[in-house]
Amino acid sequence: MRLLIPVAGRGTRLRPHTLLHPKPLLNVAGKPIIAHILDGIPLQYVDDITLIINPDGDRIREFVEEYSGKKTHVVVQDKPLGLGHAIYTASEFLKGEVLIVLGDTIIEGNIAKYVEGKGDFLGVKEVKDPRRFGVAMLDREGFIFDLEEKPEKPRSNFALVGLYYLKNAEKLQKSLQYIIENDIRTRDEYQLTDALRALLKDGWRPKPLFIDGWYDCGKIDALLETNRVLLLRNANNYDLPTALIIPPVYIGQNVQIEYSIIGPYVTIDDDAKVKESIIKNAIVNAGAYIENFILEGSLIGKNAVIKGNTRRVNIADYSEFIMKGGDSSK
Repeated sequence: MRLLIPVAGRGTRLRPHTLLHPKPLLNVAGKPIIAHILDGIPLQYVDDITLIINPDGDRIREFVEEYSGKKTHVVVQDKPLGLGHAIYTASEFLKGEVLIVLGDTIIEGNIAKYVEGKGDFLGVKEVKDPRRFGVAMLDREGFIFDLEEKPEKPRSNFALVGLYYLKNAEKLQKSLQYIIENDIRTRDEYQLTDALRALLKDGWRPKPLFIDGWYDCGKIDALLETNRVLLLRNANNYDLPTALIIPPVYIGQNVQIEYSIIGPYVTIDDDAKVKESIIKNAIVNAGAYIENFILEGSLIGKNAVIKGNTRRVNIADYSEFIMKGGDSSK
């Protein structure tokens, strides 16, 4: 089986953190987002991995190949023309058995059981408001018979979570080729949902895989919420003589914490330093320095420096935020 992961997005909703750092490599609960995604995949069934990246995404390939131990190919999507277009750029790899997993959400479910089965499947999750998602409609036998992208009046509450498995991916390649050659767009983009819907009209009958957990990493608030959920399972325990640790937290290697209160729901990556500060509900990336700060609901970039006294700030890698006498500078 081939694993195909589209990671070509620029992560504009996570700026400034994605200006220097690809979104899939942002830390959440002690690991990059893409590591959590790979942890949810039954890699024992995967022969190789194909990543769809933007022109600046080669660091993602290096990480994925090392972390997974699988041969990893890349194809480049030059223009953001939609998920359908992204998958189509990897046409040469749409052969035989393919599992497609989106690179900006973390999914938990029994994927291995369904891969071992005989049929195709799409991951779904019941949600209160499905209008923001692709939506799947199920027939009386429990198969998916129709899909719709971000409908104004949804006919179902089963949202597509970004997990697609086909034993014969050539048929998807042909469907994508048709919608692109005929310029069939929804909301001015080539949608994967439209290509899959065409397959359904031709008699394709995938099953729904009901997902246990589905965690968004597309915006700062969503990333912090995902961090909170994952820390409940991935936290580590620390007892520091000059700090009060309130679990759950994840603290990386060579982290220095002095006269501070850390937690709950805090991730601090390797080589960071915290002095005389209070931090809760935050992600502090590698090498950051925080002094005399009250920090909450924040995402601090790699090697950033913040000093002063405030509550919420989001600054990018290598930035500085220093408050003196009520003034601040970056």
